[in-house]
Amino acid sequence: MARVWRRRRSIDTPRPAGRRWARLRRGGSRATQVLVRVARGRRRGGSSVAGEQVLYPERDRRLSGRGARPLADPIAVLAAPGRDLAAHETSVPVSIPLLPGDRTPARRLKFAVVNGFTVGSLLLGMAAIFLAINAEFKFAALALLGCVVCDGLDGGLARRFSVASPFGAQMDSLADLSAFGVATAVVMYQWLTAQGVSAVAAAPACASVVVCAAIRLARFNVSPKNGRYFCGVPTTMTCAVLALHVLVGPTLPAPAEIVAVAALAVAMVTSFPYAKLARVVRLPLWLWVFPAICAMISVPGTFAAVVAGYVVSGPLVWLLHRRRPTALVAG
Repeated sequence: MARVWRRRRSIDTPRPAGRRWARLRRGGSRATQVLVRVARGRRRGGSSVAGEQVLYPERDRRLSGRGARPLADPIAVLAAPGRDLAAHETSVPVSIPLLPGDRTPARRLKFAVVNGFTVGSLLLGMAAIFLAINAEFKFAALALLGCVVCDGLDGGLARRFSVASPFGAQMDSLADLSAFGVATAVVMYQWLTAQGVSAVAAAPACASVVVCAAIRLARFNVSPKNGRYFCGVPTTMTCAVLALHVLVGPTLPAPAEIVAVAALAVAMVTSFPYAKLARVVRLPLWLWVFPAICAMISVPGTFAAVVAGYVVSGPLVWLLHRRRPTALVAG
């Protein structure tokens, strides 16, 4: 009497011989092929994942003692360049050190100091938000200026101490978005509404500061750097201008306030070249005489004129570049 049913063959049982096994290898679903590979790996003394054989340490030592070919490290195999780690569900995550190079106590201390300024910028941005919510606009503006100072110190110290790292660059970018994007927008929104500007009009202008700052920082991270010019107004400059406007800026009508904030936001994402602050400071001394005299007469008016001149300088340099293509060569 023939058997009505047969026990299902598990992956640990000996494989069938003949044409049936060959047909099973050639055909079947993807899951069947994976099970076949796992079974083959177990019979050989290891485990197979998606066709990648990984032997156990005991077998490695036994084979190496017999003069066999040394086996590759499974973690190094999975972390090799060009290998898709997402395809290996059981792969070990590879940890990348935050500080490249020699990790001596002195370099670690310098690395901590540099990133401490980055964290300080982030905390000052949060403090500016809390102060603006409590209507302390002067102190909120000072906190934003502190963010600008910390942002300048962390990059300069990282290059001076030779502790620049990809982690520090990413951390700095996230802190800049929080301080110069979110915190600046919140402070300006609270200040504009306190000045009598409609919340319906102030919200889109301040939201554009966050959006344009994110676009500006993302573009800056992936674009080649020019030694003489910025591509668009930097986020630090926008934050400093808006903070100084709260402190010493002129009193403008509500529509002019909205247009000024929106114009600075759009200037961050334009392609116009703007001179770096180091080049502006190195201008001839006689060029600073007229602004100094104007500042003695009216600080708010001089501040507005200097900011407007800097914003307009981008399109002017761009027009000069169209006539002389060598004008924007990196210095």
